[in-house]
Amino acid sequence: MIEIQYFAVNPLQENTYLLINEKKDCIIIDPGCYFEEERKELLEYIEKEGLNVTRLLNTHCHFDHIFGNRLVAKTYHVGLEIHRLEQTVLDRSPQVGVMYNIPFEPSPMPARYMEEGEKILFGQHELEVLFTPGHSPGSISFYCAEEGFVISGDVLFYQSIGRTDLPGGHHETLLNSIRQQLFVLPDGVKVYPGHGQPTTIGFEKKHNPFLQ
Repeated sequence: MIEIQYFAVNPLQENTYLLINEKKDCIIIDPGCYFEEERKELLEYIEKEGLNVTRLLNTHCHFDHIFGNRLVAKTYHVGLEIHRLEQTVLDRSPQVGVMYNIPFEPSPMPARYMEEGEKILFGQHELEVLFTPGHSPGSISFYCAEEGFVISGDVLFYQSIGRTDLPGGHHETLLNSIRQQLFVLPDGVKVYPGHGQPTTIGFEKKHNPFLQ
């Protein structure tokens, strides 16, 4: 079984996810910890639980999802993995931080690019990489069929969707991503978004005002 822990962090209240398997291996997705106490909380939690951090994944590279990339990469000696179409977003992120008056240590460059449809092995389980652009050009989501959940980044939220007014965003592309990649999943699949509370595919199909 995969345990999912998340921390709402930074001025934009971004969800940083830890996926933990039976062997205490841990995948960190979108470490957005910005403030010193948030960073300390993350590191202390990992130490207290005796976790072995094996991978660092980004759903996309907007600055609020990558504040902690350097911390995680350096502390646990893991290489960053993103979709190649997010490279331009990653390259631009330090200037965006300055623009918003939230400067941060630039993220390390990716060690590798994840591909659409790739299966990420995680102990007995696997996560499928779904290509879900629209909020940003190379947004991806991570789907675990066996455990019935998807980490959706800023693609789909509880009764909402990701904004599309940032560089590389496109409204129609985002709606297509949700319909063709996420809404084809079983209704019971739990959605863990980049901000806010979890939801389910079935609930969003019925109640999401942007997709009626």
